[in-house]
Amino acid sequence: MTAAEHPFERLTPDFVLDAVEAAGFSCDGRLFALNSYENRVYQVGRDSGAPLIAKFYRPGRWSDAAIEEEHAFVLELEAADLPVVAPLPVGSGTYFEHDGFRVSLYPRRGGRAPELDREDTLRAMGRYLARMHAIGRADRFEHRGVIDIEGFGTSSVTLLMADWIPRDLQAAFEGICRDVLTHVEQAFDRAGDVRYLRVHGDCHGGNILWRDEAPHFVDFDDARMAPAVQDLWMLLSGPPVEQRQQMGLVLEGYESFADFDYRELELVEALRSLRMLHHSAWLARRWHDPAFPAAFPWFGTQAYWEQQILDLKEQLAALSGAEQ
Repeated sequence: MTAAEHPFERLTPDFVLDAVEAAGFSCDGRLFALNSYENRVYQVGRDSGAPLIAKFYRPGRWSDAAIEEEHAFVLELEAADLPVVAPLPVGSGTYFEHDGFRVSLYPRRGGRAPELDREDTLRAMGRYLARMHAIGRADRFEHRGVIDIEGFGTSSVTLLMADWIPRDLQAAFEGICRDVLTHVEQAFDRAGDVRYLRVHGDCHGGNILWRDEAPHFVDFDDARMAPAVQDLWMLLSGPPVEQRQQMGLVLEGYESFADFDYRELELVEALRSLRMLHHSAWLARRWHDPAFPAAFPWFGTQAYWEQQILDLKEQLAALSGAEQ
């Protein structure tokens, strides 16, 4: 197995501790792996002071320039008193290289999952996201890509159809994907010329720590250019009527700090569709990493693709309903 197929095989406890100590922090030997698949993240105990969080970037995923854009954005948010977990300074920058890996260090922050079924929580999320987006609109990413139909939709289907779909399901999968992407394109057409800005990109409850009556945003690894609504729709859950009520509460908080382009509501189901396709393609792209078959053993099975076809049919119905 090559290093490209298993890029993290060298991350032994000694390797991780040596990397953190090379950055100037004295470790006490305590090491705890945190839940992460795209990268590898560890809580590292120190001889004095609170533990650190060490993030080892997946080699080849982001360029140096893209990582620097991510960190610069988070530091902008921190400077504006937004509750984010920003990388610590290391030398003259915010990440360093250690034996082929790029590594960033973060302070450990506690908190609990946000209660997204509470009205006050949803309003608060809207307020903080509006402030985040005000900073996001002030500049743009040049190296981190865009959440769009080609990158998340068309290319994902092309990859999956090439190697992953069982022969007896190929026609059904290709057909439903074609119909879904047609409706996604129509949704973007209805939304018109919406503004793209720097967003968190993966703003679900797992990337939010709630404490001191406020959300604290973590893990900007998926930050990209996208419409503002990308950071709103993943807060929603339940039947459509409940999701509409939840969105209303989020926007109530949002508009207390910034205007929202209501045409972007046309994109909620479209962005959800693109995420579904992108997620399957992400699993396929990472399948050579042994952590993925161990964590997602059901991926690629006949039952998985049959369920994906059913889920996409339901999503097509949601897209069609959004047009009315």
